Amino acid sequence: MPAQPLRVLVTCALVLGLAHPVHSARNYGDEEFRLEHGHDGKDVFWAPTPDAMVTLMLQTAKVTPADIVHDLGAGDGRIPIAAARAFGARAVGIEYSPEIAALARRNVKRAGLEGRVKIVVGDIFVEDFSAATVVTMFLTPVVNRRLRPLLLQMKPGTRIVSHAFDMGDWQPDAKIATENAEGFFWIVPAQVAGEWSLRLPGEAAPTRVQLQQAYQQVSGTLTLGERSVAVEGGVAGATLHFDYARPDGTTATVTATATADGRHLVGQQKHPQAIGSVRGERR
Repeated sequence: MPAQPLRVLVTCALVLGLAHPVHSARNYGDEEFRLEHGHDGKDVFWAPTPDAMVTLMLQTAKVTPADIVHDLGAGDGRIPIAAARAFGARAVGIEYSPEIAALARRNVKRAGLEGRVKIVVGDIFVEDFSAATVVTMFLTPVVNRRLRPLLLQMKPGTRIVSHAFDMGDWQPDAKIATENAEGFFWIVPAQVAGEWSLRLPGEAAPTRVQLQQAYQQVSGTLTLGERSVAVEGGVAGATLHFDYARPDGTTATVTATATADGRHLVGQQKHPQAIGSVRGERR
């Protein structure tokens, strides 16, 4: 077989977790357990996230001491340890392999971070990580897409960073890269699809807004009396924003934040003649 097609086949096999990468047998473990690049796991093989990418992932998510970071597929614990040591966060690593999890716990102890980092032996599709404010991962495209429904159910504003792989048609809010690696960043959007009744400044009666949503993007119609106009906008965490055309042809911008129960919107409208507060209720 020619060299180029062979390289393509090997690359595809690595991405799908069907073959091990060709690397020297470097030991990432310790005196109790030898962990090598390509170690078999559930759905994926183990490979280390480079230190520069670990730092960039946590910087992109703007991790602070107020955050709870959950690393899905924690491996040797390098991301939870970095989140606690360099950014002051509390961190939880979920690792399927008991042997690798035990190594991660020893690494946490060696780092003196037992009070801030917890390593859990478990399946990422079973363990509850809903308390996370930041989720990190280095999995595969297939596993990422399987996780996507769970991630979209998390609290709006939760930040997600993936080393190497995206999540299909859920486009990232940002792409990141170091010299030798790339990653993807998302902010979990509030679910705002449906019909809303809005009180807009300058309008005596409630305004009906029908929204469709595709991840961070929203579109739909706004009805003022018997007049309907298109709306286009997006969702950044819990905040919805959209533009619509006023009767005089000018554009108004609505920016409103969804309440925790997802039933109300509170915000502002910007327009030269109709600026003021906005309140909405899901119908």
